[in-house]
Amino acid sequence: MLFHSSVKKELSRTFGASLVVLITVVMTMMLIRVLFLANRGRVNPAEVLLVMGYFVLGHLPTILALCLFIAIVATLSRMYRDSEMVIWFGSGRGLTSLLRPLASFSWPVCVVIAVLALFVWPWTNEQTQNLRIQFEQRSDLERIAPGTFQESAKGNRVFFIDKDNSAQQIKQPKPQTGVQGQVLGSSNIFISEVSNGKEAVTTARSGQFEMRDGRQYLVLKDGKRIETDIATGQTKVSSFASYASLVKSVNINPFEGGPSKTKNSLDLVTTPTPNNLGELAWRLGLAFCAFNFIILGIAVSSGNARSSRNGSFLFALLAFAFYYNLINLSQSWIASGNYSFWGLLIVLHGGALIIGVLWLTKRHNNWSLRSWLRMRMNKRVGKGTEVTV
Repeated sequence: MLFHSSVKKELSRTFGASLVVLITVVMTMMLIRVLFLANRGRVNPAEVLLVMGYFVLGHLPTILALCLFIAIVATLSRMYRDSEMVIWFGSGRGLTSLLRPLASFSWPVCVVIAVLALFVWPWTNEQTQNLRIQFEQRSDLERIAPGTFQESAKGNRVFFIDKDNSAQQIKQPKPQTGVQGQVLGSSNIFISEVSNGKEAVTTARSGQFEMRDGRQYLVLKDGKRIETDIATGQTKVSSFASYASLVKSVNINPFEGGPSKTKNSLDLVTTPTPNNLGELAWRLGLAFCAFNFIILGIAVSSGNARSSRNGSFLFALLAFAFYYNLINLSQSWIASGNYSFWGLLIVLHGGALIIGVLWLTKRHNNWSLRSWLRMRMNKRVGKGTEVTV
């Protein structure tokens, strides 16, 4: 039909334009965020684009839901302003007749949102966390670049190795039983450390790291250590032939009992803890809100030709932000155990559906409080006239 094809064509153009704009904005924001994390040493600078891609892919369900809502509101608002809706209403079409073409256009988008939220979202979180954990848990010695000062992972140590001896850094001595060694340099090893209210500066001629009972130690040879109490200012100077300092404990799998957002949806269902149910409610909430936006978009579309052109966009953004914040709050409420999983889903999304249906019914039948009061007044006046006669 001409009506259905025209509505779908308009929706496709508006949805595509909104998707390009929002993805560009989100990619810019994510690039700034990832660069900040890389500057803080939490993300490998060589993996900035990869991490940004994971971030954008993980937030794609939210972007698609917002684009769908904006496309519906913008398309119908334009049809109202250009008096196209008047033509369709004059041909016997009502607001409810828009449900079929909108549902036909929107159901593939809703399916994609559900798939992305239930399956792709946890996968992207897992990949991002893997990259960050691997980069953050690398050895402090792996961070050292000869000739430059390098901060440790925890930020409490600063390392320096003479650049002239960097060639010796790759030498591997013959392994001993239970010990792994790596020569750091023959001279000019510098370590500054602040811990337990004391500031210590250690220098040594050579050093190597050793693995002892699953822990990594930095063993320095022929050096000096100056330890200063920050509170009292007392200084202690000592020389040593060999000095061992703990660098890193054994790594633990970061995803053993890790956050719920990295678990797949099947694991959330099989282990219904409050945190897992809260995460599952958030993922399902994105799919439900996309469906509700079809009805809400028809109901909230402006019919005033004199209204601001950007008014519908602003209202759509505010309505989406309100609904999205409620979804986030529902996740925290379920995770805290204050509300049940099914009860909150029914109240939140079922309530939004009921509000949308009632609002759409009111606009379809052109109900208003003024017309209802006028009708009541006319009935009373009519009864009074009959009694007088």
